Amino acid sequence: MAGNQFGEIFRISTFGESHGKAVGVIIDGCPAGLLIQTEFIQKEMDRRRPGQSAIVTQRKEADEIEILSGVFENRTTGAPISMMLRNVDQHSADYDHIKDKFRPSHADFTYQNKWGHRDYRGGGRSSARETAARVAAGAVAKLFLHQLDVHIHGFVSQVGPIRYEPDLDRFDPAEVEANPVRCPDPETAEKMIELIREVRKEGDTIGGVVTCLVRGCPPGLGEPAFDKLHACLGHAMLSINACKGFEIGSGFAGVSMRGSRHNDVFYKENDEIRTRSNHSGGVQGGISNGMDIYFRVAFKPVATIVPEQESVDLEGNSVTVTGKGRHDPCVVPRAVPIVEAMTALVLADHFLRHRASRV
Repeated sequence: MAGNQFGEIFRISTFGESHGKAVGVIIDGCPAGLLIQTEFIQKEMDRRRPGQSAIVTQRKEADEIEILSGVFENRTTGAPISMMLRNVDQHSADYDHIKDKFRPSHADFTYQNKWGHRDYRGGGRSSARETAARVAAGAVAKLFLHQLDVHIHGFVSQVGPIRYEPDLDRFDPAEVEANPVRCPDPETAEKMIELIREVRKEGDTIGGVVTCLVRGCPPGLGEPAFDKLHACLGHAMLSINACKGFEIGSGFAGVSMRGSRHNDVFYKENDEIRTRSNHSGGVQGGISNGMDIYFRVAFKPVATIVPEQESVDLEGNSVTVTGKGRHDPCVVPRAVPIVEAMTALVLADHFLRHRASRV
């Protein structure tokens, strides 16, 4: 199975399946001497782990991180860093009923046609359980970026039709973790939570949007052609399970604006060149311009639902499929740390690439 690596210099490889013994990641290219704060990494894992509130899957995984290599006396050595999280709460029998069936909108059919043999337990490699490894690697990338005073803040800005439109200049990251849905506006958060509870009672699911803000990113990150910074961010986000959309800066709303309004005019402030607006989302010509980077990531409703659905089996015979097991009624609360992690991996990689781009 190819395609399990991400990044050019700061590069990760993830491994493991939903109901296997463990999931994990190998980081190659992390500079030596980085102070590794295991408490910080574990805190990031706790933000993603299942069972953390009543509005997410009730699978119980402690997600205790084990660092196997690449760190000595709490600092990176320059060798590959390997980290692992053991799976302890698998209910594989919950999936026996679909071992020969294809669940609607899951990866069952496509995996079967790709490899001819699939691990149906919890979706195997296609499960969002794999993203735990990404969050672990992203935590290391965050520690690297913190040295550069670059900080990444994600939050839920939409669940179903309920939207929160923040003023990013006044956005307070401390409010994100104040409620289980991770929306920084308490009033909107309560509405989102109530909707998720309602959907869950019906045995259904619903989608949403995660907004991500990067503060402190210096100008110059990104490559001019195929590896534009926003292209790499889009690649990273669209590789996350259930992600169906990505837009940066003005995004799709920009099509209704004229260039005279959309253009970000430059000015100088305290010996620093800035722009008066930021419709570009902090990226111009595929390269960061020093302004805040902000983008939105859309997630579809989780495909597993309780009501019966029509489908087919391996032989093409008509069957019905009923959702079993433990699943999120809405992925976006737990997707926030995943979006942040993938953002950190992109920025850490591009910072190291930028170092090598000039004398």
